[in-house]
Amino acid sequence: MVVCENLVKIYKTKDIEVVALQGLDLNVEDGELMAIIGSSGSGKSTLLNMLGGLDRPSAGTLLVDGKNLLKLTDKELIKYKRETVGFIWQNNARNLVNYLTALENVELPMYLTGKRKRERAVELLEMVGLSHRKNNKLYELSGGEQQRVAIAIALSNSPSFLLADEPTGALDTRTSSQVLDVFRDINKNLGVTVIIVTHDMELSKKVNRVVAIRDGRTSSEFLIKSSYLDEFNSLSSEELNKETIQKEDTHEELIVMDQNGRLQIPKEYLEALGLKGKNKVKVELVDNQIVVHSK
Repeated sequence: MVVCENLVKIYKTKDIEVVALQGLDLNVEDGELMAIIGSSGSGKSTLLNMLGGLDRPSAGTLLVDGKNLLKLTDKELIKYKRETVGFIWQNNARNLVNYLTALENVELPMYLTGKRKRERAVELLEMVGLSHRKNNKLYELSGGEQQRVAIAIALSNSPSFLLADEPTGALDTRTSSQVLDVFRDINKNLGVTVIIVTHDMELSKKVNRVVAIRDGRTSSEFLIKSSYLDEFNSLSSEELNKETIQKEDTHEELIVMDQNGRLQIPKEYLEALGLKGKNKVKVELVDNQIVVHSK
């Protein structure tokens, strides 16, 4: 579904140049449910804007659903944003039209493509558990309900994949869990690829893969353990909530190495070895292992 190779994004003004992405590599399989984490300024939101067609890369390769986003015309990019990708923002004001009902909000994107179907809009609201609230205005809905309406809107034109930017950032823990359950059910039942940008590591318990971005590059991945995978996929949302409370060690962390052999060693490892702050280290191959130490 997604192929990023050596992706670069540079923001320039008259007096300053900021490199937001520094040769980022990322592959996302069709039908995958994954999360992207990173601290503020790491480049995760920049990547999401690239994937959503809201901004263009400066260099590199970016393919989404077979489309080369670096070569799309403005007209083709509009079509891509309408038909290929669904976007859910953290700020509900960017997702929803305040004076419309929940049903009318879901129908609105259908109007833009001339494919309005009320029964489809009702079906989507039922999918996110809100068919009984279809005629309510937004001020009559809670924050979690509004975010579920936003998910239904993002699905209204049957996109190939969903992008969610901190979708639970403004919600309490219980409501966040309910919203994440909706993403998991949609991925499982519709096969839609879902990419969620978040700062919450608790999310890793509900997805197969978590990619960590640091300094504009993918630094590590947390993969669900094969011994737990079948059990994970068979759990309902309610069972998953109980299971992950009892079972913490469900994922393993792997460091990402790019095509040129570069990797980012975790900060705590550098500190433990006394290497933090050093710009030169010695690397040796010892018994089929790469050993890094201070010169």
